[in-house]
Parts: sequence; structure tokens; C-alpha cells
Amino acid sequence: MAAPMELSCWGGDWGLPSLHPESLTVMAYAKFSGAPLTLNTINSSWRAPKGDVPVLISEDIVISQPAKILNFLRKQKYNADYELSAKQGADTLAYIALLEEKLLPALLHTFWVEAENYCSVTKPWFASRIAFPLSLYLPGKMSREALNRILLTRGGPPLYSLTEVEAQIYRDAKECLNLLSKRLGTSQFFFGDTPTTLDAFVFGFLAPIYKVCFPRVQLQEHLKQLPNLCRFCDDILTCYFRLTVSGNSPGGQDMADANLQKLTQLVNKESNLIEKMDDNLRKSPQHPPRKLTTLKLAAGGEESPLSRLSP
Repeated sequence: MAAPMELSCWGGDWGLPSLHPESLTVMAYAKFSGAPLTLNTINSSWRAPKGDVPVLISEDIVISQPAKILNFLRKQKYNADYELSAKQGADTLAYIALLEEKLLPALLHTFWVEAENYCSVTKPWFASRIAFPLSLYLPGKMSREALNRILLTRGGPPLYSLTEVEAQIYRDAKECLNLLSKRLGTSQFFFGDTPTTLDAFVFGFLAPIYKVCFPRVQLQEHLKQLPNLCRFCDDILTCYFRLTVSGNSPGGQDMADANLQKLTQLVNKESNLIEKMDDNLRKSPQHPPRKLTTLKLAAGGEESPLSRLSP
């Protein structure tokens, strides 16, 4: 019997199972390969082992980073790439490197560096899912790490100012999206009718750009001009996560309405109970507050054992 596997990851919103690209990549691969992962949505990455998200835990084994997690799943016989040729395997590595070099900097900038997006969407969303007082510090830390990563990888000569870096990373990201769109063409997935590792990585990078409602959306606007990539994301959400394009599971609206009705009834019931308790308290006789009894000290200035028992 296979050991149970638990994946710790950030939660989702806007119709996505997770807003975190790395978490989304691992979750998609697990769906494609049939790996039975138990999801554990965490509130703070500091609570995860090694401080990294996502984290896969299987018995006493702890693994972080998507590439290492996917390798572990393959060793457990959950392989989404078993039908790929050697050339397709090489193409997979090349396109993943392209995503990380060309698209990831713009994705990080959209979420964590673009001031309006960060202040109105990213920071409030993550802060609301992190316990106080870490909620005051952790989003800012993640923002600084994203900016440092962008500058470290893309801030060298001849790009000396942040404005120049921003312009370049968005040009590169749009070029990357165009290449992905051309490679996908009219196919359902990048290597035919079966999703693979490359599809998991592309979905993990594209879905947050596609779905999250940001005030500054230049990358999202470009993505929506490539209908085959949008259809690619919608198909995976529908087929593998059972989410509709609007982000609700089939029958989810009826369930949400039922849950809302139950919650409303519960709130009304609790309100009536509180009102009754308040009326009973007002009608009950009121007792004056008890006076504190002065402790009597035994000889030597120590408290007498009997005085501890006196009311």
C-alpha cells in the first residue's frame, strides 16, 4: 500500500484551486497523473517545513520545489509523461526553461511589484489568510523577494533603471505567450490529447494571469487575445478540477445558495437566542458586586493556608 501524500499549498480564489503558480503546477500534475494527494491549505508559508510552498509530505519525507515534487511522484509510478518520446521530453525541458526565464518575471511583477495590483489585490488577499501579526509583515517580505528576484535575473546591463526592466520583462512575457499559442495551435494539450508535465507548468503560470481580477491588466489583456491559451486553461479547470469557466463547480451555485440559507437561519436563530438571554438578564434580580476579602498573613509575613480557601 502506497504511503499517504499530503501537499501543503496556498488556497484559491477567482475560480482557481490555488493562486500560487508553483502550487497550481503541482496540483495540476497530480490530477494529470492520478496521484492521490491530500491537500492542506496553509495560512502562512512559515508554518510549512523548510518555509517553502508547495511542500509534499509522505511519511518522513519532506519535499519542496515543483520539479523535485514531480520527480518524487514519478518515482511513485505517477508519471504523466510515460508516452512522450525523447524529443518531446527535451522540448518539455526547453519550454519550462522558457517559462521561467521569459514569463515568470512578468508574473511576479504583476502580482507583487506593480503598486496598484499589490495594494488593492495581492496584499489584502494574502494578508487575510495569514494570522496576525504575520499578516502585517509576510506580504511585504514576499513582495521584496519578488522584486529582488526580478532585478537579480533581469536587472543587469544594459537595463539600469526599474522602468527599463519593467518594459523589457513585459515584452519578453508577451513574446513567450505568442510562442506558446503558436506551439499549442488547435490541439487540446501541448503533446496531443493527453496532458503532461509541460501542460501542468503552462497552466500553473497562465491561470493566475488569466483569472485574477487586477486593476492593471496589460499581461492579462494580451493573454485574452490568444483564445487557444484561454481555452486551454478553461478546459483544465473544467475537466480536471471540475470548475466551470465562472469558477463554480457543477451544482455549486445550488449548494452555495443552500449553505447561505442555512447560515442565515443559524444567524437568525442565534440572534433570537441572544435577545432572549438579554431579556432574562434584565428581568433577573441584580446582585451587588462582591468585595474582595483582605488576605490575612500568618506570622512571618507568609499567607496562611486557610486564607487561600476563604471566599
